Amino acid sequence: MQRSLRELYQYCEEHSTPPNAALLALERETHLKTLSPQMMSGRLQGQFLRILSLLIQPKVILEIGTFTGYASICLAEGLAPNGVLHSIEPNREIAHLADQYLREAGLREKVQLHQGRAEDILPHLDLAIDLAFIDGGKQDYAIHYELVMQKLKPGGLILVDNTLWDGKVSQEKKDKDTQILHNFNELVQNDPRVENVLLPLRDGILLVRKLNFS
Repeated sequence: MQRSLRELYQYCEEHSTPPNAALLALERETHLKTLSPQMMSGRLQGQFLRILSLLIQPKVILEIGTFTGYASICLAEGLAPNGVLHSIEPNREIAHLADQYLREAGLREKVQLHQGRAEDILPHLDLAIDLAFIDGGKQDYAIHYELVMQKLKPGGLILVDNTLWDGKVSQEKKDKDTQILHNFNELVQNDPRVENVLLPLRDGILLVRKLNFS
């Protein structure tokens, strides 16, 4: 991130509601105990997810890519009474962190953690999804998107992370990973079932709303 953008991002963080104690502790431990702490949603994006969830008050949230559970906590705080968040993570080595901090945040009973690949787990979950957050393997975004769409309620929302890929998606010459994300953005842009907006928040969040066809 360029210096001016880093300073702007820091300014935005300083003028947003700060994370709670559980999130602050999780942020520290994620940096200490994982090799890729930048995969964590972080303060600004986390607060965006939290407020959006609070506005919607979803009964069912699906998250693909738990990592250490930062986004899980933020999303779960907006659940409707008796709502549930289903979070899928293939990496067993970090699952204990999400479990620990969901408990510290008082949200463990609202979250069902699933270990494995979304392609294997999601087809077997009987869900009517109000809100989904896709943040798993970037090469699998198109697959995950279609699996979610099949279970997403009309009017439901999908959030997809990292859709700007450090700004590379707008470059003429694209490496393999960048091309995959560009192709995904194009897929959503041309999907007649949805309306969407691509937000330059952090590494890009694509916000998608499923249309209500009669």
